[in-house]
Amino acid sequence: MMKFPKQNFIFLVGGIVIHVVDVGVDFWVASKYFCEGQYCWSILILCFRGLSSVVIQLFSYEWFKNDCENPNPEKLKWIFLVHFFHCGIFIRYWFALKYGYQAAFKPNSNGDVSETEDPNSIHKQAIDIMTDICMLKVFKTFLESTPQLFIQIYILMDHDTNSFCQYAAIILSFCGISYSTVDYQISLRKSLPAKDEFHVLSKLVYLFYKLLTITSWILSISLIALLSVRSSVFLLILLWSCGFCWTLKQHTTFCKSKVMEYLYRTVVGIILIFTFFNIKGTKTKVCISIYYATHILLTLGVLFIYLFWKPSFTKEIHFTIVGILTIVSLVLGIIFLLVYYRHFHPTVYCRQQTCSDEADGESGEKDRVEVGRFQNFVMQ
Repeated sequence: MMKFPKQNFIFLVGGIVIHVVDVGVDFWVASKYFCEGQYCWSILILCFRGLSSVVIQLFSYEWFKNDCENPNPEKLKWIFLVHFFHCGIFIRYWFALKYGYQAAFKPNSNGDVSETEDPNSIHKQAIDIMTDICMLKVFKTFLESTPQLFIQIYILMDHDTNSFCQYAAIILSFCGISYSTVDYQISLRKSLPAKDEFHVLSKLVYLFYKLLTITSWILSISLIALLSVRSSVFLLILLWSCGFCWTLKQHTTFCKSKVMEYLYRTVVGIILIFTFFNIKGTKTKVCISIYYATHILLTLGVLFIYLFWKPSFTKEIHFTIVGILTIVSLVLGIIFLLVYYRHFHPTVYCRQQTCSDEADGESGEKDRVEVGRFQNFVMQ
């Protein structure tokens, strides 16, 4: 039985606050760089913000169209205009607050649920809406927050200057990454009713696994950028190409439209630059081993290059701090990864449940988010 507890509603409200603050901080940092004459950094920050917003609006609008059984042209036009002005996420937050509050605090109220429907359908509606928001936040995290975190760390190391807005941007990026990864797993567990709940301990293990491995990798890329910006750009393009090709090979079926499917694969390629992303919900022990082994070798390679090629640079205090943080976060991240996959990983997927539901004639368009969209969007 699906339930939308009060703590999920609290997470929802926290997510809205973080989203609004994050937007404000981005524009604040960009304006500060612009006023200081550092136009390149200002433009880069705004570009990442704009890119993630465009992608989010495209997917959000596409899902609204797909979810409408008999689309009303006037309603779709209104929804299109809202997304055109980059406010689509707020529509989803509004519905999430509406159904989430009713499910969490008024479980016995019928609300918008008809008498013929399951009394628990209001919980399903809230969970489905949160699932969509969760997916959009994952896109935003790796299209905006993670690249911006890399830029801010690079600026601090390369220019040896710091300000309150830089630290605020770094903290907000870390908060965005942390929140979206944990929130993702909460939604994933909700979509897999056969699996145990995502308890506090498993949340923490997953959080530290993702956050520490991503932090180590971002610091490594920053060190590569200090050696040569062109080399870091080339490496990122190479990694994206490998991720995109692997996604093509998986023959993903996340979107109904071919154009949106290729956009999805492009986005997944970007996500794969920073963290492992299982797009088929199948066993990926070999793939994830190769993925993080590659990260370990590249990280150690960068540190050895500095030790033997740039020994003078290694004497600077900020390199010592970054080097220690890179190694420590990498080691701890791998440890938490092993613990998570050994004890907390959801190994039971809803595919078998989906087949049995269809055989019993219980599967319908209304269950599409639970066994359709999210089933084809599984990050572990």
